[in-house]
Amino acid sequence: MKNFQKAKSIVRNYIQDFDKASDKDLTKVLKKYTTKDYHWRGMHPFYEQHGAKDVIKSFWKPFRKAFSPIQRRVDIFFAGANDCDDGASQWVVNVGNFLGLFDNNWLGIPSTGKMAFLRYAEFHRVTPEGKIAETALFCDIISVMHQAGHYPLPPMTGAAFLYPGPRTHDGLQYEKQHPKGAKKTMKVLNKMIADLTSLNVDGAKKCPPELLAKTWNEDMIWYGPFGIGASYTIRRYQQQHQYPFRDNLHSKVFNGHIARFAEGNYCGFFGWPNLNNKNSGGFLGMTANDTNAPMRVVDIYRREGDKLAENWVYIDILHYLNAQGLNVLERMRQINRT
Repeated sequence: MKNFQKAKSIVRNYIQDFDKASDKDLTKVLKKYTTKDYHWRGMHPFYEQHGAKDVIKSFWKPFRKAFSPIQRRVDIFFAGANDCDDGASQWVVNVGNFLGLFDNNWLGIPSTGKMAFLRYAEFHRVTPEGKIAETALFCDIISVMHQAGHYPLPPMTGAAFLYPGPRTHDGLQYEKQHPKGAKKTMKVLNKMIADLTSLNVDGAKKCPPELLAKTWNEDMIWYGPFGIGASYTIRRYQQQHQYPFRDNLHSKVFNGHIARFAEGNYCGFFGWPNLNNKNSGGFLGMTANDTNAPMRVVDIYRREGDKLAENWVYIDILHYLNAQGLNVLERMRQINRT
């Protein structure tokens, strides 16, 4: 099993240097830590960027202008060998919130002059030479709209609030972890994925709670993206998300993940996209259509004992809706111009 302490140290140093850098130094700092062919993935409307200069221009400078000063409040931090390529690559992820004063409009969302939180999950692939070659930054833009009083979708099936970090307060895996923990965590994760994939293959809409109970604790917490919301316990999760998801979507195809890894009792993954499906009407307020819409999803899990206990989820809902003809951000900009 690899020692991930070097990769974690590189990402921690990068975060520290980048977050304290002035706007004029952002590109220089990012170049210091990244490869020449650095590849960055972001949510709608940022998408894929190549090279430090384009990443700073497209995302970081506008974001820092809108929310200033910014604090990065990390709740979960861990690394691992990528299960998708048999451990050939190593990844580091940090999960939490950006906090800032929302003093300037962002993406058409009207500023509030008050503090605002942006939920995020940031993945980095670190090369053996000690450079960051890839980054995927998922953030919950709809949560910012919600805080600004401009929630753009039908009422959420789950609860909407500022999500906490792990119940056990052990999410910052800065120290070296025993490899047996990662192995156990990955086994549970892959079992859960296999169980759900089998339902999609069979075309079954309903998932018996007993099936989820094989890999989830009864008092599980699912912190879903804004637009869906959070749920507590297996049965409420099924009622408030899983069944609406399975009842109102069809033709689901799992595409796999870019990265999937574990360290200690934490694990996570992201895809680009993870899956495709078609909307039969009702999900996120969309009418039925024949678009084979992509879902880019992040899942971060905490294992407790032999099962999963908590799950922080990010979905590029704006991209998913845009693929079906609804550009939520453009609609907001048009409303604010009238």
